[in-house]
Amino acid sequence: MTIPTTMHAWRKHKGNPVPVWEEIPVPSAPPSGFLVKLLASGVCHSDQALLDVEDRPQFNDVYTLGHEGCGKIVQIGVDVTDDRFKIGTRVALLAVPGCGLQSCPECSRNLAQLCPSGQHHGIGQDGFYAEYVAIEARGAVILPDGVPPEIGAIATDAVTTAYHGIVRRAEVQPHETVFLFGLGGLGFNALQIVVKHIGARALVSDIRGEKLHAARDLGVPDEDIVPVHVQEEGRIAEWVVERGVHVDTVLEFVGKRQTFADAQKVVRAGGKVLCIGTGERVNALDMKDGIRKRLSFIFSYGGQYRDLEEVLALIKEGILKPRVRRGALRDFPRYLKELGEGGIEDRIALTPE
Repeated sequence: MTIPTTMHAWRKHKGNPVPVWEEIPVPSAPPSGFLVKLLASGVCHSDQALLDVEDRPQFNDVYTLGHEGCGKIVQIGVDVTDDRFKIGTRVALLAVPGCGLQSCPECSRNLAQLCPSGQHHGIGQDGFYAEYVAIEARGAVILPDGVPPEIGAIATDAVTTAYHGIVRRAEVQPHETVFLFGLGGLGFNALQIVVKHIGARALVSDIRGEKLHAARDLGVPDEDIVPVHVQEEGRIAEWVVERGVHVDTVLEFVGKRQTFADAQKVVRAGGKVLCIGTGERVNALDMKDGIRKRLSFIFSYGGQYRDLEEVLALIKEGILKPRVRRGALRDFPRYLKELGEGGIEDRIALTPE
């Protein structure tokens, strides 16, 4: 195919909280990577935070937004030797693949998503709200046949972040009972991971009735769904006690002051609280209660190459079914606003025109 010399992209300009749609040069494939024609790019709540943030010195003054992407390879770098990748191969893209060096204090400890020196697509450096992107080979995971690009795009974050937290960090087991706060873009995928992949019991809480209906459709019994009025009355802890349920692990996908306080109350002695939601920047930890119950508080960020591979395999097998709608990349600001106002049910992926 003919690769154009310029493309349109949504750009963040330092000092401007409004994304700018502008024409920029199409990059070339790096020697150890690919030029990818993007087929879908997922919209995330954190896109708004990235537009607002101005205090990170490692961010470029101008960069292309978008950290969930999927596309097809149109150019291969001269140093790429992995023959699995060919022109036309569809790939899901890791926003933070790490530098891959053994001298790196993070990559050498299998923490590529925390690497400070590798590429950070859409997070201070050029990302996926564009027609093309240059990416290192270690950030490209082959998309299985039958998995649509829009699913592949949101799987890189909305599914992989939940998977990494639940499977790698909290190490949830089939015999456990978990309590899940929040059935949003990540939380609903987390619920599927718990009940469909791991096979553990899940109690669920969300203030939106339609989300609770979706949990029922997934097979969660009524007795394991916290009624909305119980949540509004602040009686979640009492509700758990009344049912005599012992919660081994709490999955906190909201991160509000109330949900974090409830998480500490409902988890059993010796239990775990997985913290992923950031509804509040600062939350209170009950030190006495945490010590007496000998609780473990686990934080998680992003995911890794193997996580995305496993997630895509589970999607291909039909075990995980992320919910996503499609839109046009040109309309990104409208969809971001709609997402922030709760008008998008789960996730939306945008396609270039």
